[in-house]
Amino acid sequence: MSRYLVILNFRTFVALIISLIVPFVAYKFNVNYDIDLTLISIAIIFPLVFTIRGAFRRREKALEHLSLFRASLKTVVNLILSSKLEDTDMKKGLELVNNSNQDLFKFLRSSGETTEHDNNLNELFDFLNSKKSIIGGGTLQKIIRFLKDTTDSADNLVAIDRHRTPISLKAYCLIFVYIFPMIYTPTIIYKIGIENPAWITYFIVILSEFILISLYNIQDQMEYPFDDEGLDDIDLDIFKMVRK
Repeated sequence: MSRYLVILNFRTFVALIISLIVPFVAYKFNVNYDIDLTLISIAIIFPLVFTIRGAFRRREKALEHLSLFRASLKTVVNLILSSKLEDTDMKKGLELVNNSNQDLFKFLRSSGETTEHDNNLNELFDFLNSKKSIIGGGTLQKIIRFLKDTTDSADNLVAIDRHRTPISLKAYCLIFVYIFPMIYTPTIIYKIGIENPAWITYFIVILSEFILISLYNIQDQMEYPFDDEGLDDIDLDIFKMVRK
C-alpha cells in the first residue's frame, strides 16, 4: 500500500492548502466570474501531458538500452567461455564482465560518477586484448564488436540518467498547477451559484487540484526510473548477468 502513496509529497500538501485557502477567500470577498476554461487546458494540461509522454518515452528507451547492454555482455561471456583461456584467466574475465554490469547499475541507482564503470570496461578490454594470442584474432574481434554495443548502450543510459525533461517546462507546469485554483475557483462559484452549498466548490477545486498535482508527481517519478521508488520504476535486478 505504501508504494501507492509515493505520489503524495510536500507538493501535494502545498497544492491542497492552496485549494482550501482560495475558495475561502473567494467566498469571503464574493469573487466570482465566468471564464473560458480552455485557457486552463492550454496553460496546464497540454504541457503536463507533453512532459508525461516524454518521461514515458525515456523509460521505454532505458528498457531497450538495458536489454542491449545485458545481451551484449552475455554474448561476451559466452565467447569467453568458449575460448581456450585457462581457468584462472577465464575466471578473471568473467569477474570483470560482472563488475561492469554491477557498477553501471550502482551508478544508475545513485547518480554518482561513471568513473568506476568506465574503468572496469577499459580493464576488461585491456585484459582480453592481452590474451589475444590465446583467444584468437577472430574471436577477439567478435568480443570487441559486442563490447562496442555494451559501451553504446551504457552511454545512452548515462545520458538518460543525466539529461531529463527540460527543467524550465517542469517549473512552468508546477507554477500553473499552483495557480490553477485561483483561476478556477471563481468560475466554479459562478457556475454552481453563490447561494448553493460551499462544500461543493471546495470538493471540486480540491479534487481537480489533487488530480493535477498527482499527475505532476507521477511524471516526476517516471522521469527517473532507476531509483526503485515509483510504481513504474525499472527493476534493474532482472538485467544482471545472473538473474535471481
